[in-house]
Amino acid sequence: MTSALAPESLDLLFKQARTQNGWLDRPVSDAQLHELYDIMKYGPTSMNVCPARLTFLTTPEAKERLVPALAPGNVEKTRMAPVCAIIGYDRRFHERLPTLFPHRPDAKSIFEGKADLIESTAFRNGSLQGAYLMIAARAIGLDCGPMSGFDAKKVKDEFFPEGDVAVNFLCNLGYGDRSKVLGRLPRLEFADACSIL
Repeated sequence: MTSALAPESLDLLFKQARTQNGWLDRPVSDAQLHELYDIMKYGPTSMNVCPARLTFLTTPEAKERLVPALAPGNVEKTRMAPVCAIIGYDRRFHERLPTLFPHRPDAKSIFEGKADLIESTAFRNGSLQGAYLMIAARAIGLDCGPMSGFDAKKVKDEFFPEGDVAVNFLCNLGYGDRSKVLGRLPRLEFADACSIL
């Protein structure tokens, strides 16, 4: 796998892709959500821990359950989006390691009883998987509107009341209304963000 993506593919995924604040009245099917997951699941995580847990809110009733946890500026765009994905991470990810990482029969024991290691591993890799979700969404022609403006405890209590899934961020999915996109914001230049040693 040595060939590079064509420039138009890089535009689709990164250079011309934009965070969406408004949505067209065009549905996203369950089949598209399955396709999205079937792409994103191949993104790498350390020891193949795969801690991301996703809940796709596709109905008005499901999204209304989320509204009390949203910052005011995120309410209407979430109601209008065809899908709002809750990206969480499972703090019991290590229980699946005998299946997910069979190369090391002791993989589960590396994490057992180590809350700080579990948290940092789950959060880091769950965040990576959330980014893979957005790249995969763009790759299949969907737009994304990731959001941080919400009360994570309220979201957890409403959607993950039992178990050890923590909420990381939210991402609206669908077909963006280009008229509601904000102007392109600046990015740091290489010299401001990178070093080569």
